[in-house]
Amino acid sequence: MTGPQSAPSPPLRVVATPSALQLIERLRVRHGPLLFHQSGGCCDGSSPMCYPQGEFQVGAADVQLGEIGGCPFYMSRAQFEYWAHTQLIIDVVPGRGGMFSLEGPEGVRFLTRSRLFGDDEWAALQAHEGR
Repeated sequence: MTGPQSAPSPPLRVVATPSALQLIERLRVRHGPLLFHQSGGCCDGSSPMCYPQGEFQVGAADVQLGEIGGCPFYMSRAQFEYWAHTQLIIDVVPGRGGMFSLEGPEGVRFLTRSRLFGDDEWAALQAHEGR
């Protein structure tokens, strides 16, 4: 006879590739504690933006999705409503990033990829978040 089964662990809403984690660590050594905010458009398109903590004002309309490389990751609540069913995968690619994001001088940019949560993952997230 087996004991009670525990609910499956919910998936992370945001993860980072190994190359993104390496870049985050380099930036953290250079700039100190960091935070990310998923841009919703305007000047820098829809890139994940990396800032020194304290130099970007997170507001009541922002949602923290999780952490990557020990850095909090936010997006606006309105944008989250569109992305709620997806896991964000933060990667690094060659090229020029957002002009306000710390990785700009590195010759690379952070890039958001995504995938839809599977049914079991979505159910685990809903149970964990009390929805």
